[in-house]
Amino acid sequence: MMRFGRPAAAVVAAASLLAGCGSGKDSGGGGSTKAGRAAPSTSSGAPAPRSSPDAVPTSALPASLTGQTLHWSRCPSDGGLPPGSQWQCSTMKAPLDYAKPDGRTIGIALIRARSTGGGSRIGSLVFNFGGPGGPGVSMLPSFADLYGTLRTRYDLVSFDPRGVGASEGVRCRTDQQLQAAESVDLTPDTPAEEKAYFKDAAAFGTGCARTAGALLPHLSTAETARDMDLMRQVLGDRKLHYFGISYGTELGGVYAHLFPGNVGRAVLDAVVDPTADSTAQEKNQTRGFQRALDNYLKSTGQNPRRGSAKIAALLKRLDAKPLRASGGRKLNQSLALTGITVTLYSRQTWPELTAALQAAQRGDGTPLLKLADAYNERGASGHYGTESHSQRAISCRDSRQRPTPEQAKQGLGAFRAISPVFGDMLGWDSAGWCYHWPVPGLQDTPDVSAAGAPAILVVGNTGDPATPYEGARRMADELGRGVGIELTWKGQGHGAYGSGSTCVDGTVDDYLLDGSAPKDGKVCS
Repeated sequence: MMRFGRPAAAVVAAASLLAGCGSGKDSGGGGSTKAGRAAPSTSSGAPAPRSSPDAVPTSALPASLTGQTLHWSRCPSDGGLPPGSQWQCSTMKAPLDYAKPDGRTIGIALIRARSTGGGSRIGSLVFNFGGPGGPGVSMLPSFADLYGTLRTRYDLVSFDPRGVGASEGVRCRTDQQLQAAESVDLTPDTPAEEKAYFKDAAAFGTGCARTAGALLPHLSTAETARDMDLMRQVLGDRKLHYFGISYGTELGGVYAHLFPGNVGRAVLDAVVDPTADSTAQEKNQTRGFQRALDNYLKSTGQNPRRGSAKIAALLKRLDAKPLRASGGRKLNQSLALTGITVTLYSRQTWPELTAALQAAQRGDGTPLLKLADAYNERGASGHYGTESHSQRAISCRDSRQRPTPEQAKQGLGAFRAISPVFGDMLGWDSAGWCYHWPVPGLQDTPDVSAAGAPAILVVGNTGDPATPYEGARRMADELGRGVGIELTWKGQGHGAYGSGSTCVDGTVDDYLLDGSAPKDGKVCS
């Protein structure tokens, strides 16, 4: 299963790791992940009823939290971080429940690199790389070269959001259970497969309740936004300067709604459509990935319709008979969909897709399987990461939509009409993702209205598969007149900054470094 996509940089990094293996890269599918709940809709009808994310009651925070001192030290070397003294780590105490601020606290893991600019320092620039569930403590150092210019005037800061990584990270399944779940058909077409699909979805939630039950009701985006405002205070910043990518754009929008007077300079890149409920997001992402696949096929000289039909036929064969792959494993339809999807996050990984599809047509499933493994965080030893666990826990706490299996089945025709490749998977996923989740959701769509906030730069990419382009305009409109400033890049892949456009990079840098916001509607080609 799939939900919000990872930042483009993460996918490119995975591609580079796999390139030496002569195989492909990774993406959404495989038993328990979800690629990108993001996307606008040009045909989804009226927006879902709005429910404010600040419905969670809060009280004033005690001085023991707002006045806490962060103790920074060199990050542990066993965390996979690059060597070097520029990276420092710390832990911030935050309330488990903001309605009980004097109660139990949890630790929020932080990382920073101090500004190189001396007296020209503006403050901290806080990053969220998406997911939901992306671990900022490990991701920021991996991609810090992209932000060297910004570091001249900011401390670069990121964090593992609550329920992620070192911040009380959620783990719902063992490695053995995760591997077993990879055999579950994500596009069930028999009653037995449907039963197995929803049994597996319910079992995932049961596992989360067993290992993290007390935490699950407190993993909403609104609570993470409150963590960021506490972070702003303990970092010593009057305003929160922020860079949000993918799901991080929704988090940034919710923060701006809750704390409009505390917003500094904020960039939202690869933008989630805040007006679409979870089913509309699934449908819109189906459209986004098919659009990206069409662009890929055109780039290789293929007719998109015929090329998509060829890939759909391959997937149908894999549904009936998986391919052999290295290590005695097999590539089934679900894992192949995962491998195909991940390569669409960046144009740099399109050659990986070509090689993997050619290998599969020859009967070798290894390249597509390695791509799926990379997205599913499966290492060579068979150990899995937990980003997909956090991703589901946060998404299902946020969304109160709970489509039934029958509703998903009835809606498959609309999904298939959008995409012959991705329609079935995301259509079923609309119900399977939060099926029998142990805690209720809070809202249909997030409120990101931010009257009184300063200009927020909203960056949309016309070829973005996971957070389709139309969502940027909707985010800008929802933020409010004079607040949301849209910047468009006519490019490919998930996200725009650092993807090769000097126009985009320069515009974002001018805004963050000098406060120079572009005119709303600027286009970089």
